[in-house]
Amino acid sequence: MRLRHIEVFNAVMLTGSVSAAARLINVTQPAVSRTLQHAELQLGFALFRRARGRLTPTAEAQALYPRIERLFAQLDEVQRLATQLRHGGEVAGELRIVAVMALTHEVLPRALVAFRRRHPAVGLRIEALHTPQIVSALLLREADIGFAFSALPQAGLVHDAVAESRMVCVAPRGLLPPALVRAGTLSLADLAGVPAIALDGRDPLGLGVAQACREAGVGLQAVVTVQTYHAALAMAHHGLGAALVDGCTALSADPARVDCLPLAPLLPVPVRALRAADAAESVPVRTLVACVGQVLTAAQADLG
Repeated sequence: MRLRHIEVFNAVMLTGSVSAAARLINVTQPAVSRTLQHAELQLGFALFRRARGRLTPTAEAQALYPRIERLFAQLDEVQRLATQLRHGGEVAGELRIVAVMALTHEVLPRALVAFRRRHPAVGLRIEALHTPQIVSALLLREADIGFAFSALPQAGLVHDAVAESRMVCVAPRGLLPPALVRAGTLSLADLAGVPAIALDGRDPLGLGVAQACREAGVGLQAVVTVQTYHAALAMAHHGLGAALVDGCTALSADPARVDCLPLAPLLPVPVRALRAADAAESVPVRTLVACVGQVLTAAQADLG
């Protein structure tokens, strides 16, 4: 396929019709139809089935499309670089960051404010993933730096301790006794009989909480089980029960709706930076790790 074929094919996949594709790429409808026909002739198979003015992609077109999407993402990067060069800007490239979702709501945004002051020309691409996906992205060189909780050692990756958060109970206002809220901390035993939002047992923090409950001889009264920490926080915001979440997620809690109490004794939540072992550690990467560490340290001090 030629580049023009690819451009027209992408436009039709995005819009679903020849007329809309023509408007999208600012050409005539006959030009779109001719280009599609020429592409199909070269390829030796149909890309679309035509019925009542609509085009339905064939199985072959659907197999091609993910590669086309990646190609256009690369073309966008080329365009951004060309724009920087045209305007004489610093060519600093892009920092690709992957992190667990709990860090993308408050910790990373706060860290990136400080990072941008030091590296204003560095482009940033951020993706929220589960820990196994973070490991995979780094090993495949699809990301430059990753942030996760208590990641297990992985061949091919370097794990650096950034800072330590802690587990926090986020409870709907009025659910816990006032004296307990005034005390400022609570134990797992204090949650016996309290409706709780449980973390999925496959989650690293969920496993840690379950182990701590077994050691304390406490059985939590789980009314809802969720897979993400912010889902647990949302359930607590709506009064469904008390959620045990990491301190990073607790930064997003609304104090008008919930009480936030650190668990005692402390249940630590280590935050680690991950990168490919054979990748050079750039100055922007070191700066970002330092900024994330500063935000986490400040947040831990606020939790007490």
